[in-house]
Amino acid sequence: EKDRVVVRRDGRTTYLASDIAYHADKLDRGYELLIDIWGADHHGYVHRMKGVISALGRDSSCLSVILVQMVSLVRDGVPVAMSTRAGEFTTLREVMEEVGVDAARYIFLTRTPDSQLDFDLELAKRQEKENPVYYVQYAHARICSIMREAAERGIKLPSYHEADAGLLQLPEEWELVKHLVGYPDLLKGAALALEPHRITYFLDSLASDFHSYYNRGWIEPKARVICEDPDLTGARLLLVQAIRQVLGNGLRLLGVSAPEQM
Repeated sequence: EKDRVVVRRDGRTTYLASDIAYHADKLDRGYELLIDIWGADHHGYVHRMKGVISALGRDSSCLSVILVQMVSLVRDGVPVAMSTRAGEFTTLREVMEEVGVDAARYIFLTRTPDSQLDFDLELAKRQEKENPVYYVQYAHARICSIMREAAERGIKLPSYHEADAGLLQLPEEWELVKHLVGYPDLLKGAALALEPHRITYFLDSLASDFHSYYNRGWIEPKARVICEDPDLTGARLLLVQAIRQVLGNGLRLLGVSAPEQM
């Protein structure tokens, strides 16, 4: 790495000077971990900024740089033309205004940073299974509807000590329980690895399993959450309440709303 200019002869500063000031300010304010998100075309600057951190008297390992691949916008299967040279591009603000903040945030987080994303603008607005954020939010709203129905029927939700979890014998119920048990470790791993896409993967899978469980109830009345057996109903209500809590928690961590009605 060759020497880089920070201040020009005429006194004007370079981009590197502002980068140095930015990171120095963060360190002066007591931050122990600095996370930068850069485009993949800036990979050559990583060692330079780590050198800056070392020059500031800190351990360069406190700087973590996440390199993100390009995002391509697609509309009705046709790529949206953009050219930086011609000044033709779509801003993130414009994307959020068209598809909504929830869809934009969630879909951007469904890919690892090193994977290129084809963002389908029309799909992001559809209310269907193929739209990942809608599918997860709909699962949360469905459970809220179940809980409202239980309250309207005067069904009292038992405590976890009162409920008999052994009554949950359907394969779908066991799969859902397994999902819930793994959530804390999944969350910890995502945070330590700086990989929020792990949360979207988890929420997609949990929502899919819940929808399958819910749909079975329409085919087999005995498999419905609110059934003729009051003890089984209580156990199932606690199960779906736990699913709702995890779905809501995961969505909120991603900055996405968890609607109660859709």
